[in-house]
Amino acid sequence: MLRSLDIINYALIAQLHIDLERGFSVITGETGAGKSILLGAINLLLGQRADARTIKDGASRCVIEAEFDLTGYDVKSFFHQHDLDYDDICTIRRELTSGGKSRAFINDTPVQLAQLKELGHRLIDIHSQHQNLILAEEDFQLNVIDIIAQNQQTRETYAQTFRNYTEICQRIKETEQLLAKGREDEDYLRFQLAQLEEARLTPGIQSELEQELQTLEHAEEIKQALYATTMLLQGGTDGRETDVLSALRDASRQISGIAPMLAQAEALAERIESCRIELKDIASEVENQADRIAFDPARLAEANEQLSTIYSLQQKHHVQTEAELISLSEQFHKQLEAINHGDEHLNTLRQQKSDIESELLRHAVTLTKSRNIAAREVEAQMQARLIPLGIPNVKFQVSIKQASSPTAHGMDVVEFLFSANKNGQLSPIAQVASGGEIARVMLALKAMLSGAVKLPTIIFDEIDTGVSGHIAERMAMMMHEMGEGGRQVISITHLPQIAALGTYHYRVYKQDDDNGTNSHIVRLDYTQRVEEIAHMLSGATLTEAAIQNAKVLLQQ
Repeated sequence: MLRSLDIINYALIAQLHIDLERGFSVITGETGAGKSILLGAINLLLGQRADARTIKDGASRCVIEAEFDLTGYDVKSFFHQHDLDYDDICTIRRELTSGGKSRAFINDTPVQLAQLKELGHRLIDIHSQHQNLILAEEDFQLNVIDIIAQNQQTRETYAQTFRNYTEICQRIKETEQLLAKGREDEDYLRFQLAQLEEARLTPGIQSELEQELQTLEHAEEIKQALYATTMLLQGGTDGRETDVLSALRDASRQISGIAPMLAQAEALAERIESCRIELKDIASEVENQADRIAFDPARLAEANEQLSTIYSLQQKHHVQTEAELISLSEQFHKQLEAINHGDEHLNTLRQQKSDIESELLRHAVTLTKSRNIAAREVEAQMQARLIPLGIPNVKFQVSIKQASSPTAHGMDVVEFLFSANKNGQLSPIAQVASGGEIARVMLALKAMLSGAVKLPTIIFDEIDTGVSGHIAERMAMMMHEMGEGGRQVISITHLPQIAALGTYHYRVYKQDDDNGTNSHIVRLDYTQRVEEIAHMLSGATLTEAAIQNAKVLLQQ
């Protein structure tokens, strides 16, 4: 429950502190005194978007902080899920700056606005006048039934199956589109693939062909250079042994001959001999290369043609390397493979869809059964709650019809039907209920739901609009009953009948000082309550009759 609220520099509030209690509390005050400002501040704690214009004039920063008692409410999972420290006493704070920055904290730990909103909705439910409009929304009506049905696990199982169902439907649609397009392009793909295959592409083929082409085009020049190198290494042109190998052999012998006289001679001779052996191997390789090199016009033409084909394909497909052409070829292969086996793959997906759809319908049937049972309970409870609220001839019926196809929430279309008059025709509630009747229906729904949902705090913002007299008193009694058992119910009201039934009474008022106009809130004692309720009965001028009437109301 909400234990305390502190507001600094928000709208007309310079500084405000309020301690709140369990049970039924009422907040009263003249129009414009600041009741809506209080709600605006609380909404910021629930994750509502901030507006720097709400900061009090002249202030650079606004702070709103609330303390909650979480004892007995199952919210620990939220703290563990978001890695937040848990304590039975939880502090939520929102800070705004005039520069437009907003920060949120849970137990002094910075959090995202989405986390603040998630926790806030578990702690407080604010019912304002505009919320009466949601009574006509199908999702709201369905949610009411599901809360009473307590079928959350079944809904989650159905929702996951529905996600699987929509996913497989999307995959089938995409596969059908790809298959249709593939069949349109099949001849083109086969032609492109044939061209690529004719190029006999392998990794590195382009550089190999370019090198081979260079060799073939300069065969004679290469052969002459190799022969010249062979002659220089192995023999002179005049028949004398003037080649490098012979010279090295002679040098080795000369050095070996002085070995007895020079200590380093043997090592030098070995090094010269090693060079001679290496050069002899080189000379042999050069000679072999020269023998292998030959001008081959046929191979030259073939290499030129293959390389020209590769260049042409690269230009055609806007790529730079043969690796990209090979990748493109593999892609064409896969597309043609998909076309060839497309029907088989599509049939597999359709079978999967059929299996998931059968599972989905089974879960939908389970949901529908739980909702039908809950609908009868809702009808009985609403009938019992609305009659004391001044609608003696009320008829309230929950219509559940089957949707034409599965939706994210099941196969059910829920609609609340209502009639306030004897022998009246049942019609959708938003079409026939007056403003005052809708307010009473919403209160009855909230009272019913509060028994099924462990929500710590419920705030009603002028839910008494359109009612008066003994009906207002009945509504106050219902809110008082909701506040029993540890729940906190707060009603912002203009009606004395409701204000008198609050266990605790707070008054919001404006006061002018040297710094301007400021809103304040104070908890009233018995004497102050008598005076406040008397003002609500008689207006600005207090009369003895109003005071006596206020005392009577408080004694009830």
